[in-house]
Amino acid sequence: MGGKKRRRVERPSIHPRNKYSVNPPDFALLASLYPSFKPFVFLNRAGRPTIDWTDFNATRELTRVLLLHDHGLNWWIPDGQLCPTVPNRSNYIHWIEDLLSSDIIPKTSSDGNNVRGFDIGTGANCIYPLLGASLLGWSFVGTDVTDVALEWAEKNVKSNPHISELIEIRKVESDGSTPSGEGLHIGESFVVEGEKDLSGINAGDTQPLPSCSLDADLGSNKSYHGPPVLLGVLKDEEMVCPGGEQAFITRIIDDSVILKQSFRWYTSMVGKKSNLKILVSKLRNVGVTIVKTTEFVQGQTCRWGIAWSFVPSARKMILPHVAKKNNQAFMLEGLQRQFSAINVLQSVESFFCTIGASCKSNASSFTVDVAISNDHCNAILKTEVQGYNELNNYQYMQEICDGSSLPPLFEELCFRISVFQQIPGTLLVRGSLKDRESPGSGVFWSIFQQLEEVLKNKFCREKAS
Repeated sequence: MGGKKRRRVERPSIHPRNKYSVNPPDFALLASLYPSFKPFVFLNRAGRPTIDWTDFNATRELTRVLLLHDHGLNWWIPDGQLCPTVPNRSNYIHWIEDLLSSDIIPKTSSDGNNVRGFDIGTGANCIYPLLGASLLGWSFVGTDVTDVALEWAEKNVKSNPHISELIEIRKVESDGSTPSGEGLHIGESFVVEGEKDLSGINAGDTQPLPSCSLDADLGSNKSYHGPPVLLGVLKDEEMVCPGGEQAFITRIIDDSVILKQSFRWYTSMVGKKSNLKILVSKLRNVGVTIVKTTEFVQGQTCRWGIAWSFVPSARKMILPHVAKKNNQAFMLEGLQRQFSAINVLQSVESFFCTIGASCKSNASSFTVDVAISNDHCNAILKTEVQGYNELNNYQYMQEICDGSSLPPLFEELCFRISVFQQIPGTLLVRGSLKDRESPGSGVFWSIFQQLEEVLKNKFCREKAS
């Protein structure tokens, strides 16, 4: 038996709006401009300037000069605190910006710039509020529990009076339910790759921070286990949490179940891909309406972002009363020169083969016959896999919709996808159900819409944007 070909997904890169996407940090230039940074810079075996990434003093000074040189921010942290990497944190901010500006969930105000973020465990570095306020003008509430974190976060805010009014540093009091025993320092799992931070941002687009968020009645949710995070109880600044990052983010998820739509988006950085899969499964079980994941790549370091919302999706869902329409078609216009009808045909086949559907292609007639089960349909409609972000042609993203809208309508759905050459640079893609009386015409319509979005994003990026 021949193995099925796996879809090749373009590896994520730095966000296109990131200041370092075109011009990465120039260590030699920074060393010449900032004498305090120069002692940490040396030439590697390839003759390129670099620093010792295991040296806290070197990474702290790099962060300081990058924030000053590229962002106009004054910043410092004492020894022993978590030192963030600026390009990676900027990626995270811009990813949240993409979420807020998309049409995934409906807007609540015409003023799309009115964004308030809640940074859990902001730390002494206060990096997300500083970047979010300086880059995008967002307002933030940064929370923490330790005196040293609060003191230095406040200092970093006050050292930047041009954005200080946008950032509030708030101490979160523990109610005593937080375990005092030994726990796993989450930061330890990132030390090898120079990453120690797990600050999560809950960005509320036009939504004020709810006054009830610190006083919610936990007794009303019998499924809740463990001390809360969003509801007012945080661990130490080094993120000491029994069970590590998975347990910590699970607590945020549990709190979000109580807060529901008080925030439009809940997000967190994830250090282990294995944890990402577990957390997505957890979110499915608690009934969120939307889950988005992405991968952040900086050099050899990979991190993942996870976002979820309880706000009803603005996207059209499958409804039983969708009018029957056995034929669908769309145009691929402005096709890039390197692509032809055969490339589009191969992508159509890959789109369905990826989820295990039966496909039989005919290169001479430019058709693909597809036989797809109800489970396969649910897999496509629950999990939308795209090579690029919807708005910025950026990053590998995943969306999971509420499965309650996907009723089992059939055992198998059979249809044909055909690709026709029109004028140069234009193709017609047509889909037709083989059984005109099939009860799955509404499902076919939605699948075909998703296929259209994927093909246009891949082959007609200028049109898609």
